Amino acid sequence: MTLRDEVTLLLQELIRANTVNPPGNETIAAELLRDYLEGNGLHCELVGRSPDRLNVVARLRGGDGPSLALLGHTDTVRADPEEWTRDPWSGDLVDGEIWGRGALDMKSQVAASAVAVASLAREGYRPSGDVVLLLTADEEVNENYGLSWLVEEHPDLVRADYALNEGGGDRCVFGGKAFYLCAVGEKMSAPFRVHVRGRSGHASMPSIADNALVKAARIVEALDRFEPPRELIPEVQRFLGDVLGEVPPVETALDRARALSPLAAELVEPLLSLTLAPTMIEASRQRNVIPATCVVTVDCRLPPGMTPADADALVRAAIGPGDYELEWYEKDGGTRSPMDTPLWAGLQDWVDAHEPGARLAPLVCAGFTDSHWMRDAFGTVSYGFFPQTAMDSELAARLIHSADERIPASDLELGVHVLRAAAMAVGS
Repeated sequence: MTLRDEVTLLLQELIRANTVNPPGNETIAAELLRDYLEGNGLHCELVGRSPDRLNVVARLRGGDGPSLALLGHTDTVRADPEEWTRDPWSGDLVDGEIWGRGALDMKSQVAASAVAVASLAREGYRPSGDVVLLLTADEEVNENYGLSWLVEEHPDLVRADYALNEGGGDRCVFGGKAFYLCAVGEKMSAPFRVHVRGRSGHASMPSIADNALVKAARIVEALDRFEPPRELIPEVQRFLGDVLGEVPPVETALDRARALSPLAAELVEPLLSLTLAPTMIEASRQRNVIPATCVVTVDCRLPPGMTPADADALVRAAIGPGDYELEWYEKDGGTRSPMDTPLWAGLQDWVDAHEPGARLAPLVCAGFTDSHWMRDAFGTVSYGFFPQTAMDSELAARLIHSADERIPASDLELGVHVLRAAAMAVGS
């Protein structure tokens, strides 16, 4: 059986294991992966907070050199079968593409990671340091069943010097040159609530009340108008230097990226500053009662290095004076890894061999990935890199969390070879 056939069959089985989160039920995927890996001579441990939400930890033993973790999550988001051309849990292979929920996010990389390590084990390969498979639950919702729980409860089981995860690998052409994006960091998810105060009253007599919902509308508009100060973080400086040949001033950076490519601008724009998006509002629960309070929930993302304390004054200045309270209620992410490392060099070596003349270019994810937990707990150098070349990157982006999600089998096989190369490069 070829590696393409092997990884295709494994992905089909994983897609057919319905692990929509919630509720997750990731143990069905964990047991499937354990049977496959142990069938290839690798010892697996299934550990977790709940017996129906287990994580897979497997290890290819190596020497005393740096260790590499291959990360992946086995849960998926929901899928509405009525929106799909095919059954979302069919795993059908059609015209060289595997269809189903999780085909891109991210059972494909889970399957490729498992096959990469299993194939190395079959060949008797002994890496310089351990290669650890961390195939975990609960990334999509993060109720502390997956990697966040593992780093707290089993640090010695999952600790690694380097890690590869989702979030990058897209092949892009800028100015006639090919680049493969490598995610080296992520913005912090730092949502906040604006608690607006007023005075209740009967809705038939609006003038005798102080409508908190109306006051909140002005705040939402102010947040929509807000243009936060911009800054070129190191990763954006390097990206622009790579694709433009120079680093422009922050005032012209977005225009220069847009002139080069709409995609370059899409990558750069959310990384120039914090972003704010009001997404939820709660006020009166009765039609004829004017609300005395209104709560506006805002999705806020901060560049690596910025904290909610740094952003607080900016947000208050944007809203202006008023009868409200600002509540920052959680924070996740906001970590970064250095770009000049043996893992970066190993990935560039793969790019050189796969497509001579192409370059690796850094990316900071606007969203959140499990790489944060490894960086935060152990200082792990963690990158997002799983290249796809057969499917257009913009099409792939539209299919993630959407209907008709699928991946070409050739991209799946490519992922196996990339992960094998990374495992052999680290610590060599």
